[in-house]
Amino acid sequence: MFQTLVEFQRTIYLALAEQIKLLSAGGDWLAFTAFLPMGVLFGAAHALTPGHSKAVLATYLAGSDASVRRGLLVSLTLSFTHVTIAVLIAAISLPSVSIALGSVGRAPLLEDVSRGLLGLIGVWMLWRAWSHGQHHKHEGEAVGVMAGLIPCPLTLFVMTFAMSRGVPVAGILFAITMMAGVALTLSCVAVLSILFRERLVHFFDRRPRLFDAISRAIEGVAGLILAGVAVWQISSKMRRKRFLESKATEAG
Repeated sequence: MFQTLVEFQRTIYLALAEQIKLLSAGGDWLAFTAFLPMGVLFGAAHALTPGHSKAVLATYLAGSDASVRRGLLVSLTLSFTHVTIAVLIAAISLPSVSIALGSVGRAPLLEDVSRGLLGLIGVWMLWRAWSHGQHHKHEGEAVGVMAGLIPCPLTLFVMTFAMSRGVPVAGILFAITMMAGVALTLSCVAVLSILFRERLVHFFDRRPRLFDAISRAIEGVAGLILAGVAVWQISSKMRRKRFLESKATEAG
């Protein structure tokens, strides 16, 4: 399944590259506009691959009391942030992209910030589950922004290629359609998570005390998972950094 998704994305990306080359050579914008809907499929398939904070989104919504409408808003916020950050990194200054990313398709600083913020969300959810805390009005959108801070690597590739060919508008237009595809996949994740939670609510409808205990337990476990993942990712990066430094010292 994963390999099929990769091949599907590769096919669309190669076709996009040809379209951008034609545009840079004075090609037809109408033909490129007709190709844009492929960006929705491209983004949807890309969001199905590992990453894109699907686990964070599902974990948060399963442990919250968000409605389907609120869950969709959170998924849209995450999608918008995920793609827009990539567009901004590429658009601000093409010569500095390699510095900002550290390596192709990545942004280590933003990744660290996102992990740290998600860890804080996890700790906060643990505290709320323990203390019967109230859900704040815009907390879902905040989770979406924090989880989406890691830029979309394929959007970076598309923007960088389009800018290098002198047609940045083409990259931005395709990124917008990609955002719609990413949002489609993440919205499905959000709805399924909320429906799962509501099934539990219905099952325990006549057992309010038991449901309250279980719902707080789910929220606590969700917070523990978020905090644990953030700590594990940061510690893994630190161990990898120390390993590379020791290798460099030995080589020197």
